[in-house]
Amino acid sequence: MSDVYILGVDMIKFGRFPEKSVAELGAEAAQMALADAGVSIQDIEGLWCGNLMQASNMVGQQVLQQIGQTGIPVVNCANACATGATAFRDAWLSVKAGIYDLVLAVGVEQMGKGLLGGVGGRKGIPKEGLLGSATMPAVFAEAGMEHARKYGTTFEQFAKVSVKNHHHSTLNPKAMYQIETPLETVMNAEMISYPNTKLMCSVNVDGAAAAVIASEKKAKELGMGRAVRVKASVMTSDPFTERDLVMPDVNTCTRMAAKNAFEMAGVGPEDIDLVELHDCFATAEILHYENLGLCGDGEAGRLIDDGDVALGGKTPVNVSGGLLSKGHPLGATGIANIYEVSTHLRGEADKRQVEGAKLGMTHVIGLGSACAIHILEKV
Repeated sequence: MSDVYILGVDMIKFGRFPEKSVAELGAEAAQMALADAGVSIQDIEGLWCGNLMQASNMVGQQVLQQIGQTGIPVVNCANACATGATAFRDAWLSVKAGIYDLVLAVGVEQMGKGLLGGVGGRKGIPKEGLLGSATMPAVFAEAGMEHARKYGTTFEQFAKVSVKNHHHSTLNPKAMYQIETPLETVMNAEMISYPNTKLMCSVNVDGAAAAVIASEKKAKELGMGRAVRVKASVMTSDPFTERDLVMPDVNTCTRMAAKNAFEMAGVGPEDIDLVELHDCFATAEILHYENLGLCGDGEAGRLIDDGDVALGGKTPVNVSGGLLSKGHPLGATGIANIYEVSTHLRGEADKRQVEGAKLGMTHVIGLGSACAIHILEKV
C-alpha cells in the first residue's frame, strides 16, 4: 500500500462562541483546511466528522450543509477524548485502503463550563461517594499520587508542567489562553483535586480543526511542497488486567499504542522531534512521558526539571500550550494536535517553531478506553 499524506490542515482559534452553532464552527475549520490544500469541497470524496456532545445530531451532514452538499458519504463518530483522532484515523484508513484519493476529517466541539465526568445518570450512589473517583480530576489526581508513591514525584514537578505549557501558549495565537503562570501562581491556585490545582486542569472551550488527507497519487498530482506523510496511525483499547477497578488504568492503552506506532513507523522514541500529548491534567503529562517512551519509568520528574520537554529542549512537548492552555474541545483535540505537529514539520510555527523538526507524534486518550497515536513526517 502506498503512503498517505496530509495536504491541508488548520484549526480555528479556540475560545467560546455561544453565537455560533457546532456546524458553523466545523464548517469554518473545514473551509480553512480546504483552502490550505488548495482544493474545494467538490474535490472531496468522503467526510469523517468527530463530535462527542452532539453525536446523535449528524454534525458531519450539518457541516456539509454549510459548505456544499455534494452527495459524498459522511461518517459521524464519537470516542471520548479520542473522537477527533478517530475521525482522522478512519479517514486515513479509507485512503490507505485505496477506496478514496481525497477525503476530509473534521473535529468539532462546543463545551460548557464546569466539571466533566460526574456521576451523570447513574442510578444510586456509587461506592466512592457522590463525586469520588468518577470525576476526571479525581481519576488523574489518583494516577498522579500513585506515580508520586512509586517514584517520589513532587507537587512542584507536576506544577512545572503547567508553567511550561502556559509559557508555550504565549507563542501560539490560536490558544485560548496566552498567559504566563509562574510556579507559585500555579501551586497557590484553587485546589481541584490534589495535586492538580485549577491551573493544572485542561480548559473547556469551543473549537474545531480539520485535515485534508490524500493518496500518494493525488498528493503528487496536487503538489507535495507542503505535504506531511502519515508514518503511523494506531488506535488501542485497554486489555484485561488484574488491577484495582476503583482506580482506572490511564497508562496501558497508551503504552500499547506507542509500541505499535513505533513499529509501524519503523522509528523509536529517540527519533521524535516533538510531541503533542494528552495533558488533560498536569499529572497526566508526567505519566505520558514514560508511557510514550520519552524516558524510563520513574524518570519523568527529571525531564520536566531539566527542561528536556520545553521548547528548545531535547523533545519539546505541547509547544501549542497543550490542553492546559490551548484548550480541550473534546471532538477537535485530536485533529488540532495533528495541525500543531504538521505546522512544525512544514516550518511554519513562527515563534514556537521546533527547529529542524522532521518527525512528530500526536497522542490522545479517552478513558473508557481509547488511545490514538499518529506519527507524522516531513516530506
